[in-house]
Amino acid sequence: MRSEPLLTAVPPGPVRSLAELYAIAFDFAQKATQRYGALAARGDEGFSPLRRVFEALVARERDRADNLSAACLVACGKRPDVSDLGWAPIDLVPLAELAEIGNSGLSTAYTAWALAVRQRQRAFVFWTYVAALAEDAPVRQTAEDLAREALRDGNLLRRERRLAWRSERSIATDADADAGATEQPESAALLESLLLRDMMTWAHGLDPSQRRQLLTLGAAPLPEPLPPVDGGDEGAADIEQVKRRALRRAEQLSNIYLDEADRAADQSGMELAQKLAAQSIMRLAGLRQLASES
Repeated sequence: MRSEPLLTAVPPGPVRSLAELYAIAFDFAQKATQRYGALAARGDEGFSPLRRVFEALVARERDRADNLSAACLVACGKRPDVSDLGWAPIDLVPLAELAEIGNSGLSTAYTAWALAVRQRQRAFVFWTYVAALAEDAPVRQTAEDLAREALRDGNLLRRERRLAWRSERSIATDADADAGATEQPESAALLESLLLRDMMTWAHGLDPSQRRQLLTLGAAPLPEPLPPVDGGDEGAADIEQVKRRALRRAEQLSNIYLDEADRAADQSGMELAQKLAAQSIMRLAGLRQLASES
Protein backbone atom coordinates (compact mmCIF):
# COMPACT_ATOMS: atom_id res chain seq x y z
CA MET A 1 0.00 0.00 0.00
CA ARG A 2 1.16 3.53 -0.70
CA SER A 3 3.26 5.05 2.08
CA GLU A 4 1.69 8.53 1.76
CA PRO A 5 -2.10 8.35 1.33
CA LEU A 6 -3.63 10.43 -1.44
CA LEU A 7 -6.76 11.00 0.59
CA THR A 8 -5.30 13.96 2.45
CA ALA A 9 -6.24 15.94 -0.69
CA VAL A 10 -9.91 16.42 0.21
CA PRO A 11 -11.98 19.63 0.09
CA PRO A 12 -12.63 21.32 3.45
CA GLY A 13 -16.26 21.89 2.49
CA PRO A 14 -18.76 21.72 -0.38
CA VAL A 15 -18.17 23.76 -3.54
CA ARG A 16 -21.13 26.12 -3.80
CA SER A 17 -21.09 27.28 -7.43
CA LEU A 18 -19.67 26.58 -10.88
CA ALA A 19 -17.66 29.80 -10.67
CA GLU A 20 -15.99 28.54 -7.50
CA LEU A 21 -15.39 25.11 -9.03
CA TYR A 22 -13.71 26.55 -12.14
CA ALA A 23 -11.62 28.90 -9.99
CA ILE A 24 -10.32 25.90 -8.03
CA ALA A 25 -9.62 23.83 -11.16
CA PHE A 26 -7.87 26.77 -12.86
CA ASP A 27 -5.74 27.34 -9.76
CA PHE A 28 -4.69 23.67 -9.83
CA ALA A 29 -3.62 23.93 -13.48
CA GLN A 30 -1.79 27.24 -13.02
CA LYS A 31 0.05 26.04 -9.93
CA ALA A 32 1.11 22.83 -11.68
CA THR A 33 2.29 24.85 -14.70
CA GLN A 34 4.40 27.12 -12.51
CA ARG A 35 5.94 24.34 -10.43
CA TYR A 36 6.64 22.00 -13.33
CA GLY A 37 7.94 25.02 -15.25
CA ALA A 38 10.55 25.76 -12.59
CA LEU A 39 12.06 22.30 -13.17
CA ALA A 40 11.65 22.53 -16.95
CA ALA A 41 13.77 25.70 -16.85
CA ARG A 42 16.76 24.02 -15.23
CA GLY A 43 19.77 24.17 -17.50
CA ASP A 44 22.19 21.71 -15.90
CA GLU A 45 23.19 18.97 -18.32
CA GLY A 46 22.58 16.06 -15.96
CA PHE A 47 18.94 17.13 -15.57
CA SER A 48 18.23 16.86 -19.30
CA PRO A 49 16.14 13.62 -19.23
CA LEU A 50 13.91 15.02 -16.50
CA ARG A 51 13.72 18.44 -18.12
CA ARG A 52 12.11 16.94 -21.22
CA VAL A 53 9.46 15.30 -19.02
CA PHE A 54 8.66 18.53 -17.21
CA GLU A 55 8.49 20.45 -20.49
CA ALA A 56 5.82 17.98 -21.64
CA LEU A 57 3.97 18.33 -18.33
CA VAL A 58 4.02 22.13 -18.58
CA ALA A 59 2.46 21.95 -22.05
CA ARG A 60 -0.28 19.62 -20.75
CA GLU A 61 -1.12 21.87 -17.80
CA ARG A 62 -1.17 25.01 -19.96
CA ASP A 63 -3.64 23.32 -22.30
CA ARG A 64 -5.72 22.30 -19.28
CA ALA A 65 -5.75 25.89 -17.97
CA ASP A 66 -6.79 27.24 -21.39
CA ASN A 67 -9.61 24.69 -21.69
CA LEU A 68 -10.85 25.44 -18.17
CA SER A 69 -10.81 29.18 -18.84
CA ALA A 70 -12.84 28.70 -22.02
CA ALA A 71 -15.31 26.36 -20.30
CA CYS A 72 -15.78 28.82 -17.42
CA LEU A 73 -16.50 31.62 -19.89
CA VAL A 74 -19.24 29.52 -21.49
CA ALA A 75 -20.76 28.29 -18.22
CA CYS A 76 -20.41 31.42 -16.06
CA GLY A 77 -20.00 34.28 -18.55
CA LYS A 78 -16.52 35.11 -17.26
CA ARG A 79 -13.03 33.71 -16.89
CA PRO A 80 -11.97 31.95 -13.65
CA ASP A 81 -11.58 34.50 -10.86
CA VAL A 82 -9.76 34.01 -7.55
CA SER A 83 -12.42 36.16 -5.86
CA ASP A 84 -14.82 33.21 -6.29
CA LEU A 85 -12.68 30.93 -4.11
CA GLY A 86 -14.35 30.01 -0.84
CA TRP A 87 -11.12 28.56 0.60
CA ALA A 88 -7.50 28.17 -0.44
CA PRO A 89 -7.24 25.33 -2.99
CA ILE A 90 -5.49 22.17 -1.82
CA ASP A 91 -1.93 21.58 -3.00
CA LEU A 92 -1.90 18.72 -5.51
CA VAL A 93 1.80 19.16 -6.38
CA PRO A 94 3.58 19.63 -3.02
CA LEU A 95 6.81 21.59 -3.13
CA ALA A 96 8.49 18.94 -0.98
CA GLU A 97 7.96 16.30 -3.68
CA LEU A 98 9.30 18.60 -6.39
CA ALA A 99 12.32 19.49 -4.26
CA GLU A 100 13.03 15.82 -3.66
CA ILE A 101 13.17 15.16 -7.40
CA GLY A 102 15.08 18.35 -8.18
CA ASN A 103 17.71 17.85 -5.50
CA SER A 104 18.33 14.13 -5.87
CA GLY A 105 21.02 12.83 -8.17
CA LEU A 106 19.08 9.55 -8.38
CA SER A 107 15.98 11.07 -10.01
CA THR A 108 15.07 9.74 -13.45
CA ALA A 109 12.39 10.28 -16.08
CA TYR A 110 10.44 7.50 -14.36
CA THR A 111 10.30 9.40 -11.06
CA ALA A 112 9.18 12.56 -12.87
CA TRP A 113 6.32 10.73 -14.63
CA ALA A 114 5.43 9.03 -11.32
CA LEU A 115 5.09 12.47 -9.70
CA ALA A 116 2.71 13.53 -12.46
CA VAL A 117 0.66 10.36 -12.01
CA ARG A 118 0.28 11.11 -8.27
CA GLN A 119 -0.87 14.63 -9.11
CA ARG A 120 -3.65 13.34 -11.34
CA GLN A 121 -4.59 10.65 -8.80
CA ARG A 122 -4.98 13.38 -6.18
CA ALA A 123 -7.12 15.36 -8.63
CA PHE A 124 -9.33 12.29 -9.14
CA VAL A 125 -9.75 11.89 -5.37
CA PHE A 126 -10.43 15.59 -4.91
CA TRP A 127 -13.07 15.91 -7.64
CA THR A 128 -14.75 12.69 -6.54
CA TYR A 129 -15.07 14.23 -3.09
CA VAL A 130 -16.44 17.46 -4.56
CA ALA A 131 -19.08 15.48 -6.46
CA ALA A 132 -20.01 13.52 -3.33
CA LEU A 133 -20.44 16.67 -1.23
CA ALA A 134 -22.02 18.89 -3.89
CA GLU A 135 -25.46 20.33 -3.15
CA ASP A 136 -25.88 21.81 -6.65
CA ALA A 137 -26.52 19.50 -9.64
CA PRO A 138 -24.35 21.42 -12.19
CA VAL A 139 -21.47 21.49 -9.70
CA ARG A 140 -21.84 17.74 -9.12
CA GLN A 141 -21.93 16.97 -12.86
CA THR A 142 -18.92 19.17 -13.66
CA ALA A 143 -16.94 17.71 -10.75
CA GLU A 144 -17.70 14.20 -12.04
CA ASP A 145 -16.49 15.28 -15.50
CA LEU A 146 -13.26 16.60 -14.00
CA ALA A 147 -12.78 13.37 -12.05
CA ARG A 148 -13.19 11.36 -15.25
CA GLU A 149 -10.71 13.66 -17.01
CA ALA A 150 -8.22 13.09 -14.19
CA LEU A 151 -8.62 9.32 -14.66
CA ARG A 152 -8.08 9.52 -18.42
CA ASP A 153 -5.08 11.78 -18.02
CA GLY A 154 -3.66 9.58 -15.29
CA ASN A 155 -3.93 6.56 -17.58
CA LEU A 156 -1.92 8.34 -20.28
CA LEU A 157 0.72 9.36 -17.75
CA ARG A 158 0.96 5.80 -16.45
CA ARG A 159 1.77 4.67 -19.97
CA GLU A 160 4.62 7.19 -20.13
CA ARG A 161 5.79 6.05 -16.73
CA ARG A 162 5.81 2.40 -17.84
CA LEU A 163 7.83 3.28 -20.95
CA ALA A 164 10.35 5.13 -18.81
CA TRP A 165 10.53 2.22 -16.39
CA ARG A 166 11.21 -0.27 -19.14
CA SER A 167 13.92 1.89 -20.64
CA GLU A 168 15.67 2.23 -17.28
CA ARG A 169 15.12 -1.21 -15.77
CA SER A 170 14.81 -4.78 -16.95
CA ILE A 171 11.32 -5.81 -18.06
CA ALA A 172 11.62 -8.66 -15.58
CA THR A 173 10.97 -6.24 -12.74
CA ASP A 174 7.39 -5.85 -14.03
CA ALA A 175 6.75 -9.49 -13.08
CA ASP A 176 7.93 -8.79 -9.54
CA ALA A 177 5.51 -5.87 -9.25
CA ASP A 178 2.63 -7.97 -10.58
CA ALA A 179 3.37 -10.76 -8.09
CA GLY A 180 2.75 -8.40 -5.18
CA ALA A 181 -0.83 -7.74 -6.30
CA THR A 182 -2.18 -11.18 -5.46
CA GLU A 183 -2.69 -10.50 -1.75
CA GLN A 184 -4.66 -7.28 -2.15
CA PRO A 185 -8.06 -8.67 -3.25
CA GLU A 186 -8.25 -10.89 -0.14
CA SER A 187 -7.30 -7.93 2.01
CA ALA A 188 -9.93 -5.74 0.33
CA ALA A 189 -12.62 -8.43 0.72
CA LEU A 190 -11.87 -8.79 4.43
CA LEU A 191 -11.92 -5.03 4.96
CA GLU A 192 -15.21 -4.71 3.08
CA SER A 193 -16.74 -7.34 5.38
CA LEU A 194 -15.43 -5.64 8.52
CA LEU A 195 -16.54 -2.21 7.30
CA LEU A 196 -20.04 -3.56 6.59
CA ARG A 197 -20.28 -4.84 10.17
CA ASP A 198 -19.12 -1.47 11.54
CA MET A 199 -21.63 0.41 9.39
CA MET A 200 -24.49 -1.81 10.59
CA THR A 201 -23.45 -1.22 14.20
CA TRP A 202 -23.10 2.51 13.59
CA ALA A 203 -26.62 2.61 12.12
CA HIS A 204 -28.16 1.64 15.49
CA GLY A 205 -27.12 4.97 17.01
CA LEU A 206 -28.53 7.18 14.23
CA ASP A 207 -31.91 8.80 13.76
CA PRO A 208 -34.06 7.37 10.91
CA SER A 209 -32.97 9.91 8.25
CA GLN A 210 -29.27 9.51 9.04
CA ARG A 211 -29.69 5.72 9.14
CA ARG A 212 -31.20 5.74 5.66
CA GLN A 213 -28.33 7.90 4.44
CA LEU A 214 -25.74 5.54 5.95
CA LEU A 215 -27.36 2.44 4.47
CA THR A 216 -27.23 3.89 0.94
CA LEU A 217 -23.55 4.90 0.94
CA GLY A 218 -22.28 1.67 -0.60
CA ALA A 219 -22.49 0.45 -4.18
CA ALA A 220 -25.76 -1.29 -3.20
CA PRO A 221 -28.21 -0.31 -0.41
CA LEU A 222 -27.79 -2.18 2.87
CA PRO A 223 -30.74 -3.80 4.69
CA GLU A 224 -32.10 -2.33 7.88
CA PRO A 225 -29.95 -3.63 10.75
CA LEU A 226 -31.47 -6.06 13.22
CA PRO A 227 -31.98 -4.76 16.76
CA PRO A 228 -28.84 -5.17 18.88
CA VAL A 229 -28.75 -8.24 21.11
CA ASP A 230 -28.09 -7.60 24.78
CA GLY A 231 -24.56 -8.65 25.63
CA GLY A 232 -23.55 -8.86 21.95
CA ASP A 233 -19.98 -8.20 20.98
CA GLU A 234 -20.74 -4.86 19.29
CA GLY A 235 -24.22 -3.94 20.52
CA ALA A 236 -22.99 -2.04 23.55
CA ALA A 237 -19.67 -0.96 22.07
CA ASP A 238 -18.56 2.66 22.21
CA ILE A 239 -20.14 4.13 19.07
CA GLU A 240 -17.33 6.67 18.70
CA GLN A 241 -14.81 3.84 18.52
CA VAL A 242 -16.94 2.08 15.90
CA LYS A 243 -17.17 5.28 13.83
CA ARG A 244 -13.40 5.88 13.96
CA ARG A 245 -12.73 2.28 13.00
CA ALA A 246 -15.21 2.45 10.09
CA LEU A 247 -13.61 5.64 8.77
CA ARG A 248 -10.15 4.09 8.99
CA ARG A 249 -11.26 0.96 7.14
CA ALA A 250 -13.07 2.99 4.47
CA GLU A 251 -9.92 5.02 3.86
CA GLN A 252 -7.78 1.87 3.71
CA LEU A 253 -10.11 0.42 1.08
CA SER A 254 -9.94 3.56 -1.03
CA ASN A 255 -6.15 3.40 -0.98
CA ILE A 256 -6.16 -0.31 -1.86
CA TYR A 257 -8.38 0.24 -4.90
CA LEU A 258 -6.26 3.19 -6.04
CA ASP A 259 -3.16 1.00 -5.71
CA GLU A 260 -4.82 -1.81 -7.66
CA ALA A 261 -5.67 0.61 -10.48
CA ASP A 262 -2.07 1.80 -10.49
CA ARG A 263 -0.73 -1.76 -10.79
CA ALA A 264 -3.37 -3.18 -13.14
CA ALA A 265 -1.92 -5.34 -15.91
CA ASP A 266 -4.72 -4.63 -18.41
CA GLN A 267 -7.38 -2.05 -19.25
CA SER A 268 -10.34 -4.00 -17.85
CA GLY A 269 -8.60 -4.57 -14.51
CA MET A 270 -7.68 -0.91 -14.27
CA GLU A 271 -11.23 0.26 -15.08
CA LEU A 272 -12.72 -2.08 -12.46
CA ALA A 273 -10.28 -0.89 -9.80
CA GLN A 274 -10.96 2.76 -10.71
CA LYS A 275 -14.71 2.16 -10.43
CA LEU A 276 -14.26 0.55 -7.00
CA ALA A 277 -11.99 3.43 -5.95
CA ALA A 278 -14.57 6.05 -6.97
CA GLN A 279 -17.35 4.23 -5.10
CA SER A 280 -15.12 3.83 -2.05
CA ILE A 281 -14.09 7.49 -2.01
CA MET A 282 -17.72 8.64 -2.25
CA ARG A 283 -18.61 6.23 0.58
CA LEU A 284 -15.79 7.65 2.69
CA ALA A 285 -16.97 11.21 2.02
CA GLY A 286 -20.48 10.26 3.15
CA LEU A 287 -19.19 8.52 6.27
CA ARG A 288 -17.06 11.51 7.21
CA GLN A 289 -20.01 13.84 6.75
CA LEU A 290 -22.22 11.63 8.93
CA ALA A 291 -19.51 11.42 11.58
CA SER A 292 -19.27 15.21 11.74
CA GLU A 293 -23.05 15.57 12.02
CA SER A 294 -23.61 12.87 14.63
